[in-house]
Amino acid sequence: MACISIKNLKNSLDGKEILRGINLDVNKGEIMAIVGPSGSGKSTLLRCLNRLIETDEGDVIFDGKNIKSLPPVALRREIVLVHQETAMFEGTVFENVSFGPALQGEVDLAHIQKCLAEAGLPVEFAKKDASKLSGGEKKRVALARALALRPKVLLLDEPTAGVDPKKIEQVEKTILSFTKNHDLTVLWVKHHVEQAKRVSTRIANLKGGSVKEVTKTEEFKWEGAY
Repeated sequence: MACISIKNLKNSLDGKEILRGINLDVNKGEIMAIVGPSGSGKSTLLRCLNRLIETDEGDVIFDGKNIKSLPPVALRREIVLVHQETAMFEGTVFENVSFGPALQGEVDLAHIQKCLAEAGLPVEFAKKDASKLSGGEKKRVALARALALRPKVLLLDEPTAGVDPKKIEQVEKTILSFTKNHDLTVLWVKHHVEQAKRVSTRIANLKGGSVKEVTKTEEFKWEGAY
């Protein structure tokens, strides 16, 4: 059974059609990579899935419910987007990771520490000023912040962009580890196809606002980057 079913999804911005009828099923517990050239609608698609952008037409069914029937804030606790640009909130790493749970009055110290550990950050990082971390460390904090919400789905928009090339594989392994441990469903937008092939179970090829093909990762033929 699909965790997310996308049916004829359409979206326009300033009169320009961005998504032109997306149809896609994402299975529970899988990592689906979404690849395609710049401007093909990859990031827009992710934002439609947790209603950061409202669609013009079509439906998204999540766990058997149309997301239009769900309160946006509640939806974004279950379908969490990790943005390409890693913005840190003012304060410590702990305050960043506990931000979402704190809004609900649900801060559990042990849970926050576990999220930090699973994102590859030692406990002592909790007291660090989040604004002074390296690019790779900020990515890990963003991942821990997402985990803290106890999501069912992670939407990853180029999560290793800006990370030191020598540490990209380490960040990938961290993501793969905690997604497996928590049985998360993941949509992972990647510009570079080789990385998509390393991390995914299936690949959706998005071009011109439409899904051109969905294949098992080992059967995907495109080489290199778009």
